[in-house]
Amino acid sequence: MAQRKNLLPEQIIPLLKRHEAGERIGDLCREVGISEPTLYKWKAKYGGMDLPDARRLKMLETENRRLKQIVADQTLDIQALKAVNSKNFLRPE
Repeated sequence: MAQRKNLLPEQIIPLLKRHEAGERIGDLCREVGISEPTLYKWKAKYGGMDLPDARRLKMLETENRRLKQIVADQTLDIQALKAVNSKNFLRPE
């Protein structure tokens, strides 16, 4: 099984710049050890970005993940409170 490559945006963007400069996709993929579909996914995500843009994107993705977790936790809390306050809640006697 092939080893998964976890490259940072700081490593991906220069590869994409090399492709934009005319380097062949097959050569880049062989050099880095990735598949062409992976390079195309990176191109869709990071194409046209500079390093500060990629860092900001990563920061925003992290913040979004954190906020989604907060919303999920609050939703669970609300559902639990509604269950406690409902008439169908069985109270121990």
